[in-house]
Amino acid sequence: MIRTITITLLALLCLLTANDLRAQDPIFSQFYAAPLQINPAFAGNTYTPRIALNYRNQWNGWEGLPYQTYAASYDQFFEELNVGFGLLALTDDAGNGLFQINKLGAFFSYKVKVNDEFNLKLGVEAGAWQTRVGWDQLIFGDQIDRVDGSTDGMLTEELIPDDDSKTVFDVSAGLLAYGPKFYGGISLKHINTPNDSHLAIEENVIGGLPIRFSFHGGSQITLREGNSRRLSTFISPNILFENQSDLSQLNIGTYAGLGPVFAGAWFRHTFGNSDAVIFLVGYRQKALKIGYSYDLTVSDPLATLNTGGTHEISIGLNFDHNRRKVNYEDCFQLFR
Repeated sequence: MIRTITITLLALLCLLTANDLRAQDPIFSQFYAAPLQINPAFAGNTYTPRIALNYRNQWNGWEGLPYQTYAASYDQFFEELNVGFGLLALTDDAGNGLFQINKLGAFFSYKVKVNDEFNLKLGVEAGAWQTRVGWDQLIFGDQIDRVDGSTDGMLTEELIPDDDSKTVFDVSAGLLAYGPKFYGGISLKHINTPNDSHLAIEENVIGGLPIRFSFHGGSQITLREGNSRRLSTFISPNILFENQSDLSQLNIGTYAGLGPVFAGAWFRHTFGNSDAVIFLVGYRQKALKIGYSYDLTVSDPLATLNTGGTHEISIGLNFDHNRRKVNYEDCFQLFR
């Protein structure tokens, strides 16, 4: 128990005070089901409203220290204006409220048609980024009895901030280049590096929220064209690279749409070690799309501990099926 408390405390203090270990963005394994969290230029991939709900439960085998992420978004492309618009709300909860990130963002994208086979989309995001610390849940070193390790009735002399939350303005931008078969994009989150520190430390010493750089790309290989009665069959090899401060991860794998059924598998590497193998299965019927994925942890020492793995559920509502004819001439089927 004391070991768990100590590890949690050290991790939290590093997160709040170290320049290289500030609050980090949550990334969904089903990144294609939460595209606005990857790149603002993904805003407006459908001509009708698209609503996405995402839930991630990471390492639920560690009692009392789960990591849960919730997200809800809406986006739509307006043909008459040639622009996309979107909204996103996200909450990332670590340790049952011990450390929480809340985010609200508005997205705008503009499409540039270079020629019949090549398009560009520019996207921007503006919103609020809030971090909240459950100071009343923390146990500091001077509250632990050196003899028996108990914490009952022990008070701390640590200086605790009056406000348990910090809200800052946040700006991001991204670019997508795509055609009928290939796509590639880059994005920069937290361009203004807002200062989200909860402690009385000079901003020029601690730095702001680190910029998150993302590169993503892939292709779409159509095996059978769809029509008004059946969905198309295709496979989509893809890659996602993320870097924030000194933390990086690489996801590489394949998504397959097999009519109403879809599945996929990815390998995630954090450069310091192999992280996880991700398995996906899902079903789509008319406007509704439901996916479930499981992250099988393969990194040491987590692979030998009872972490419970990571579960994700995504629910998408895409009302394009009500349109008589939809011809996007792009390779973004896995994102719809």
